[in-house]
Amino acid sequence: MSHYCYGIIETRFGTVVAWRDAAGALQRLEFHVERELEHAATRGIRRDDAALAAVASQLQEYENGQRRDFSLPLAAEGTPFQQRVWAELQRIPFGTTISYGELAQRIGDPGAARAVGRANATNPIALIVPCHRVIGANGKLTSYAGGLPLKAALLQFELSHTPAALFVGLDAGA
Repeated sequence: MSHYCYGIIETRFGTVVAWRDAAGALQRLEFHVERELEHAATRGIRRDDAALAAVASQLQEYENGQRRDFSLPLAAEGTPFQQRVWAELQRIPFGTTISYGELAQRIGDPGAARAVGRANATNPIALIVPCHRVIGANGKLTSYAGGLPLKAALLQFELSHTPAALFVGLDAGA
C-alpha cells in the first residue's frame, strides 16, 4: 500500500532525508537532516526507509560510478517556472557545468539568470536534480543549499568519474 513517508539514506556525501508521496514519487531529497526530521515530526509523517529503497539503490549506483542519470518518478512541488528550471537541470550531463545565464537561455528566458538562480536554490531534490552543476558565469562555485564544500565534493566526484575526451591535446599531425 502506497503512503506518504520519508526515509534516511546514508551516502558518501552525507546523510540525506528522502520523501516520497502516496503515489511513490520522490518529492524531496535533502542534506539538512535535522530540519527535515523536525518537518516530519510536526506533520506526523512516518519513517519508512524500505519505501525509499529505489532511491537508496540509485544513489549507491551513482556513488559507485555506475549511474550518471537517475530514473525515478519525481514530484517536486513548485511554480511552473521552477518546474521548467528543474527539468532543464536534469538535462545537464554528468561531469559538466553550466552558468545560470546558460540555464536561463536553455529554458528560453535569457534575461532570467537571477530567477533561475532562485529556482536553483529552492530545488527540493538535491543531487538527483543536479543543481550542483550550475556555477557562476566566471566559472566559480556559487551558493549551494548543502554548502559550498558539498557542491565542490559533488563536482569533483563527477569530474573524477568522467573519462577525458580521447583526443584532447593530441597533435593532429602525429
